[in-house]
Amino acid sequence: MARVILLNKPYGVLTQFSAVSGRQTLKDLVPIPGVYAAGRLDADSEGLVVLTDDGRLQARISHPRHKLAKTYWAQVEGIPDDAALATIRRGLDLGDFVTRPCRVRRMPEPETLWPRQPPIRFRKAIPTSWLEIVLAEGKNRQVRRMTAKIGFPTLRLIRWAVGPWTLAGLAPGRWQETSVLPTPCQPGRNGRVS
Repeated sequence: MARVILLNKPYGVLTQFSAVSGRQTLKDLVPIPGVYAAGRLDADSEGLVVLTDDGRLQARISHPRHKLAKTYWAQVEGIPDDAALATIRRGLDLGDFVTRPCRVRRMPEPETLWPRQPPIRFRKAIPTSWLEIVLAEGKNRQVRRMTAKIGFPTLRLIRWAVGPWTLAGLAPGRWQETSVLPTPCQPGRNGRVS
């Protein structure tokens, strides 16, 4: 049976096991040999990284063909209106690719949110707001590029969920093993993520 590890990756940690001078990596947090990340999370992003020792499961989790939903919480500069959110929902041309349709909604600041180290910059004259964005893909810096494209740069980005797994009860830098496996497809409403 495949091993599945859920990790709450802190800000600044690299999503790799190979050592990098002066940088913290997954090897510093997960002392289990033979597991690998099913997808990446940028060093300046936080949240759920799923690790497994099963190559086929790793591909099923990370490849967009399987439509495994990934839920992100993004703190953005400013307060996007309904028109801006509709633009994200439809899909955006980011130059090198067009994003697939997705779900996005405004949300209150998460109550169970841990403080980030270092804290995000605070500017008294510019309000911030939180968005929940659910994607069935995950290209390099996609959420940050999407929010910037509509004029609301991301200040803090947390991946809250991947398919059936969430960060619920998992503190930053902590991990747990789970026996829950994804179904062959985790679609949204009407069989689609959009």
